[in-house]
Amino acid sequence: MQSVQIKGRVILSTGSWYSVIAEDGSMIKCRLAGKMRLSDLKQTNPVAVGDIVYYIENSDGTGTISDVENRTNKITRLATHGRRGEHILVSNVDYGIVVQSFRQPAYKTGFIDRFIVTCEAYEVEPVVLMNKMDLCSGLDEIERLRELYEGLGYKFFSSDIDDEASISRLRDLMKDHTSVFIGPSGVGKTSLLNRIEPGIEKPIATVSTFSNKGKHTTTFAELIPLRFGGFLVDTPGIREFGLVNIEPAELSLYYPEMREFRGNCRFYNCTHVHEPGCAVIQAVENRLIAASRYASYRQIVTTLDT
Repeated sequence: MQSVQIKGRVILSTGSWYSVIAEDGSMIKCRLAGKMRLSDLKQTNPVAVGDIVYYIENSDGTGTISDVENRTNKITRLATHGRRGEHILVSNVDYGIVVQSFRQPAYKTGFIDRFIVTCEAYEVEPVVLMNKMDLCSGLDEIERLRELYEGLGYKFFSSDIDDEASISRLRDLMKDHTSVFIGPSGVGKTSLLNRIEPGIEKPIATVSTFSNKGKHTTTFAELIPLRFGGFLVDTPGIREFGLVNIEPAELSLYYPEMREFRGNCRFYNCTHVHEPGCAVIQAVENRLIAASRYASYRQIVTTLDT
């Protein structure tokens, strides 16, 4: 008699084990079938948090994942710790929320822009969230960032765990959607989660006074059900966000402000870095493209494979 496949969603990955929630709400610990572990050597994790999977229940109460549905989208990065290929952080999400803090640690627009490029490339709607509003130098700083990213068509939020209005706005955004927090350690992702979903009480750590960098508190990505509807994926802190499967010639496609100019360049394969007759460079000089965004573009393009 053939075993019955059960449909579920991966909510936690801890290496070789996956926590899966079935459609009836039951939870089960699963491992991968052997053929799946060897199916794609370009990825460090053939199954990711957020995946819709099919599993067979074993006699010992565990499950064996035998298949994964095609993903609607994903957020991926270069593998770390000497591994090759890509590592999928999360799949099947509505909002990719890049979290930065105004201070302690200071925000990096380069990190924001790298994350947005990945969202653009893999069809995830990006959201910029600036946390620790109480440490901001003033409204001018908030509005400058808001004007930059909202002007490009992206949602922008500022937050403070002690400001209920900002927390309420985040709840309204996330309601009945699947969202993911991505950002460096110490920017307050877990503290925000604890405020957004009271009762979770995930552990948090203070920022190191020596390095001004955050300490890791979240070890594995985890998809957390929200009582008001939807899911939020909490992820470990990411210091660098390495792009994967993006060619230098296509990078400007993921900068909306460059798309309208790139077709007017003298050379069809213009990299928008040094070529004469580059319409993108001219737009930067004419202040039609923000200097900070162009600086991040130049920094990113030098790190991509040619």
